[in-house]
Formats: sequence, structure tokens, C-alpha cells
Amino acid sequence: MIETKLTYSDFDSIFEKYYPGLLFYATQFLDEDSAKDIVQDVFMELWKRKDTVVIGDKIQAYLYRLVYTRAINVLNHNKIEEKYSDAVVELYNHKIKFYELDDNNEIIRKMEDQELHRSIAAALNKLPDKCREAFKLSYLHELKNKEIAEVLDVSTRTVEAHIYKALKILRNEIKQLIFFLFFVLN
Repeated sequence: MIETKLTYSDFDSIFEKYYPGLLFYATQFLDEDSAKDIVQDVFMELWKRKDTVVIGDKIQAYLYRLVYTRAINVLNHNKIEEKYSDAVVELYNHKIKFYELDDNNEIIRKMEDQELHRSIAAALNKLPDKCREAFKLSYLHELKNKEIAEVLDVSTRTVEAHIYKALKILRNEIKQLIFFLFFVLN
């Protein structure tokens, strides 16, 4: 073969002549789909370099070398992906074991307590000011309704109404949290 620049008809002839052999060669390394992708990529690369590649006696060796190099790259990439996958699975298993729900897991218990406190604080902050104040004095400071009435300068009946309203709102706000805790902790 005389050395010339690659034309479309040259490319077509080379494709027809070498594609089956290159595909068979690539399947010695990879599955058929990956082999087809590699051989197609090699011919795409050849066409992209049509203005710089010189066709000569060594075109067959050049194509087989490209297929070999790309197949090895795919195999190396697959090994790396496999090792990465194994590492991810191992890390995931360690996480599961670390956060496993059991009675002795102090971290889970602390996280649950923090979540419960955050939820209660958020629910308390949603209460109207007077209701929140009455509720805190009653349940957090353990004052009697009469004492709360004196502190807030309202009637005992008003204190009872504020606490009733606060309890009603809080029940609705943390109903889902209580449901979750009931089933998780029991």
C-alpha cells in the first residue's frame, strides 16, 4: 500500500477490511458490547485524525494497538470501579453497624434525645406568646395555675384556657414525632 492521507473511500475500505478482526480481538478482553464500543471509538479516532494520519503498511498494526490500549484502559477502569464499589459497600456496612438500633448504642440515644428536644422547642416556639408563657410556667417551672395567674396578672380561668390551648397545639405539632418514637423505641 502506498502512503497517502486518509480519504473517505480509504476509510470505508479499512473499516470493512479490519472491523470484524478488531471486534474479535477486542472480545478476547471484554464483553461484546464493550468490545463494539472500543472498536467504534478506534474508527472514530482514525476519522478524526484523517488529515494527519498517513495510511501505509502499518495501518493494521496501528489499529490493533489502539484496540489493545483502549481495552486495557477499560479493564483497568473496571478494576478501579470494582474496588471503589467494594469500598463503598464496606463503608456502608460499617455505617449500618455503627448506627444499629440497640439498647446499648449511646450515640443513637443522644441523637434521638436531641431530635426530641429540637422538635419540642420548635413546637413551643409556634405557640402564641401568652400560651407559651403559661405552658412553660406550668410544665417547666411546675407552678400552680394560681401562681401563674399572679405572675401573668390574669385570672386563673385565663391561665387554664392558655394551657389548654397550648396542649392542644402541641399535641398536633408533635403527634408524628410521638408516633415515630412509640414504634421505634418499642
